[in-house]
Amino acid sequence: MNGFAEILDDVRRQVPVVHSITNYVTVNDCANVILALGGSAIMADDADEVEQIAGLSAALVINIGTLNQHTIPAMLAAGKRANALGRPVVLDPVGAGASDLRNDTLARLLGEVRFAAIKGNSAEIRFLAGSAVAARGVDAGGETLVTEANLEASARMAAGLSARTGAAVVVSGPIDLVAFHDAAWAVRNGDAHMAGITGAGCMAAAATGCCLGAAPDKAAEACLCAMAAMGVAGEMAAEQLIPAGGGLGSFRTLLLDALGRLDGPALAARVQVESVF
Repeated sequence: MNGFAEILDDVRRQVPVVHSITNYVTVNDCANVILALGGSAIMADDADEVEQIAGLSAALVINIGTLNQHTIPAMLAAGKRANALGRPVVLDPVGAGASDLRNDTLARLLGEVRFAAIKGNSAEIRFLAGSAVAARGVDAGGETLVTEANLEASARMAAGLSARTGAAVVVSGPIDLVAFHDAAWAVRNGDAHMAGITGAGCMAAAATGCCLGAAPDKAAEACLCAMAAMGVAGEMAAEQLIPAGGGLGSFRTLLLDALGRLDGPALAARVQVESVF
């Protein structure tokens, strides 16, 4: 797929407002990613205002990482309002399969809200696709990660979920996958440090919302732009970190710095994307 890197420049030109109902572990990181990419972040989760905020926003990101009875009605109300206005909605099913509350809420969200994109780690996406997965909190187990050996099978699983939901499906990991209907792509950018910081996946969902806010009619391209930008920024951050002997705290800061410097041409020059089928 060509041209998706240009969406990053569209984000900077349009400055889309991205409404996030996300988890309190990573809310600051997600807001900073949206800002670094060129968007505008609003992190509103009270049911009394989310419909109004959805009306002001170009995209909505729903992240169930720290799910509670206060945010569930807010997620549903915001999602339905965004749907009514034709604004893209992103679902990050953090910890899918870990508890009945999460699973029941996901069933309601998927039943009542139309999602433009679903972005999760391999275990979360496998759970939503109906595979038996042993939950281990919010992280993907090594046995579920996308590898060269299971790349096509993982892509077909994601494509099946896309066909069922109508959403572009993103599987994050050492190899990122984007599937939309009957097509899938692998993104081979990134750095191992990204797995060591809290919230890299949540940040990727925020980036996805930012790109969809600028390109609401290009779901697959927006998802590829977001995942490629995160991966390339991770590589750029590691290139600065390693010679300086820094650690994970420094990497988080350098990752945001790199996202802020990245533009369409720089992204296109470094991205490694290939069609799976």
